[in-house]
Formats: sequence, structure tokens, C-alpha cells
Amino acid sequence: MDLFWLGRRLLIGVSGGIAAYKTCALVSGLAQQGAEVKVVLTTAAEKFVSSLTFAALSRQPTLTDADFWQPTRGRPLHIELGEWAEAILIAPLSANTLAKLAHGLADNLLTNVILASQCPVALAPAMNTQMWQAQAVAQNWQRLQQDSRFWALPTASGRLACDAVGEGRLLEPEALQEYALALLWTKGQRDWQGKRVLISAGGTREPIDAVRFIGNPSSGRMGIALAVAAACRGASVTLVHGPLGIPFQPEWFGIQALSVETAAQLERVLTSLFPQMDMLWMAAAVGDVRPAQPFAGKLPKAQLPETLPLVRIPDVVAALSQGKRPQQRIIGFAAQTGDPLPPAQEKLHQKGLDAIVANPIDLPDSGFGSLHNQGYWIPRCGDIETILPCEKSIMAHRLLDLALRLG
Repeated sequence: MDLFWLGRRLLIGVSGGIAAYKTCALVSGLAQQGAEVKVVLTTAAEKFVSSLTFAALSRQPTLTDADFWQPTRGRPLHIELGEWAEAILIAPLSANTLAKLAHGLADNLLTNVILASQCPVALAPAMNTQMWQAQAVAQNWQRLQQDSRFWALPTASGRLACDAVGEGRLLEPEALQEYALALLWTKGQRDWQGKRVLISAGGTREPIDAVRFIGNPSSGRMGIALAVAAACRGASVTLVHGPLGIPFQPEWFGIQALSVETAAQLERVLTSLFPQMDMLWMAAAVGDVRPAQPFAGKLPKAQLPETLPLVRIPDVVAALSQGKRPQQRIIGFAAQTGDPLPPAQEKLHQKGLDAIVANPIDLPDSGFGSLHNQGYWIPRCGDIETILPCEKSIMAHRLLDLALRLG
């Protein structure tokens, strides 16, 4: 359980749609992490998932229109809920509820709560492709986005409940949780809006022959967490990654993802893209050496050499920093054993970085492949900041906050 979620007040609205079953998993996961989750169901939503289900998963009474129309003993329910919520997520958002919100209508508990609140609202639509692409729906969707209070989340593509294949699927619970995290973290401010961010992630592989390689155990999790957090906060994100150790769906967050394998491939792609970017996060674990001459095909085991001639791989980030414009920023990572500060500070200056993140890889539940991380933020100008152990998704948001200070 990460301390960030403890006591966070999130109201989840559920409108009518078969995709409501995904919201059950989201509510369950958030409640287990310590969040206070209150669920409001529309009358149509009750046809798909019962209020009892959400009550059991959230550990809170589920609220419906029946509660809304009951005589009140105190303040009106929609006013209390609107003031209670730190943030609101509507998932799934139906075409009907979308139309009501776009035109300021309030004829049920959920729409009244929206009008009676001032907190940020994330909208996760789900409907048939033809409905999603209908002109009236598109107009309502665009109309809502004119209000900065609303975060318009993308739909996913795939097989729908009607057996059609196309756009309109509700995002998966893990993606919805990332958007909820960003919504609560920033209090609804898309503070990375308009920034073009380039992020490298994962390890590189240098082939020995057709099936063997020199590599490292990087899963890419930290770089992915940065990419997701930046995209949720409004940045235009390009992720260049080596082979990943975890599944990742960049389209859920509007991230452009490019796959490479070797350090040379990574260097070519980064060199091509960096001139158009505002910031580079060099989170990839790039190899230091490669075989001087890879063998063609698969070398029989009996023919494997006892010694393997190696050559050094040029420093990718150092080369990029030499040609960066004054307004561009490059942030590196230093995965270290022992005291990570001295070698990280040396790399900061040797490579011409604006900041570096020093993270220990020899502490429990930290570093390569772990769900958690910790370390130090070391800017070229300014004070070193300690980042205490936390989930990598939380660390990503903390790093984004620190990076905004670089200007």
C-alpha cells in the first residue's frame, strides 16, 4: 500500500453501459490501497452492476437516485458529495450522461453532484463505435473540453460488447487508476501541457550471435512510469524503449512508443528526435560494452570462445548534451550500488546534464524490475532532494514536480 492513497477522497460516477464491470476492479483496487471511494450510480448503471457490488468493493454505501430523492435530515446529498470529493471520475461515461454534462443538465444525483462541486473531473467514455463517432456525440465531447475542469480521457480500441471491432472501449482499470492518480496529484492542473518530452526506457541488448546477447535486467518500469505520468499531466510524450519486462499499452495514454534493441539503434533514434523536444529523460539502462564482432547465426556451444573481445559503447547522453539548445533540459539516471551520490554527481557534470536521479539498486525492493524505487534528485543548480521509498508511479510524479523547477 502506498501512503499517497490513504484517505484520498475520490468519487466515482458510473453511468449506463456494460463496461461498468471494469469499474468494479478499479474501485476494489483503490479501496485496498486505502483510498476513500464513494460510488454514484445512475439508474441505467444499476441495470448492469448492482449497488451491493460497489458497496462491498468500496467499503462504503453506494449512492443512487433513490437516495437523492429521499427527504434529507440535513444538507442536500449532492451538496455534501460535491464538497467531500477531491476529484471525480466518471467511468464509464455514456452518451446520455455526456450530453447532460455538455449542456449543464442535472436531472439525477450524478449530474447534480457535478454541478454542485468545484473539484476536477475525469471523463472516461465507453460506447459503440458508431455512437462514439456520431456528430452529436463529437460535438458534446468537444464542448466539454472547453472547460479546463474536465479531463477528457481517450477510449481504447478492440472488440466491443456488440461484437464490432473499433474505438469506444472503456480504458482498463490500471489505466484509469493512473489518470486518477494524476488528477489527485495535480489537483486537476495539466501542468505539463504543451511540453514535448522524450523518454528512454528499458535495457539495451548487444548481440553475441543470433540468440545470445550482453544485456541487463532493466524492465523499463521507471521510464514507463515517467512517460505515463507526463502524458496524464498533459505532455506530448515519445517513449523510446529497449526490450521491456512488463506489458505496456502506450495508446491508453496517447504516447508514441518506438522500439529499439541495441545502443546504436537507441542513439540514432534519440539523435533524430531530440532537436524537436523540450526535455529528455534518459531512464534507459544503456550498455557500456558490446562484442567487437558478433557471430553470424547461432554459434554452436562447443565453438563459444573462452574470451570475448569487447569494445566500449559511446556515451549517448553525453553526445546529446553537447548539442542541446539553452532551453532544452536533459535529466539522467544513475543506478548505483553503495553510496550513490558521489558517482551520480560525477556523471552529472561529466555528461553535461541539468539534473540526475541517483537510485540504489542494492537495497531491498528497489531498482531494476521492482515495483518500488527510491533515490536522490541532484540538479546542476540547487539542493539535493531525497526521494523516499515509494511506488515507481508515485516517484514519477515527484520527479516531474522537481523537473518543473528547472525552468
